[in-house]
Amino acid sequence: MSAAATITAPMSASVWVMMVGVPVVIAFGQLLFKRAGEAMDGRGFDLFALATNPSFLLGSALYGAATFAWVFVLKSAPLTKAYTFMALTYVMVPLLAVVFLGETVTPRFLLGMTAILGGILIINVQ
Repeated sequence: MSAAATITAPMSASVWVMMVGVPVVIAFGQLLFKRAGEAMDGRGFDLFALATNPSFLLGSALYGAATFAWVFVLKSAPLTKAYTFMALTYVMVPLLAVVFLGETVTPRFLLGMTAILGGILIINVQ
């Protein structure tokens, strides 16, 4: 039996996809915000430059879309269960930073990410 089949609350597949997908979209938004921040290097606190930065605008659009999707999730899932999936951002952002930004993570960091995933499973699987 799959883990998804043993979840206590009956939810549609689209809700499950969005519960996992929203943190992934937010993680990509974080990468874009990082790029926007790097583009601001040496400019000080220039709100106009930030507000017109393509990476910032796309990251903001991703966050906005994720927020609408999250409201749909909350319509169909208990907040106590759904919100645990937001912890996926603590796993996805570093992994994406490794892949797309060339950052590194230590074995200890990977252990922590594994603990986060384990916590999500402990909370949501019977």
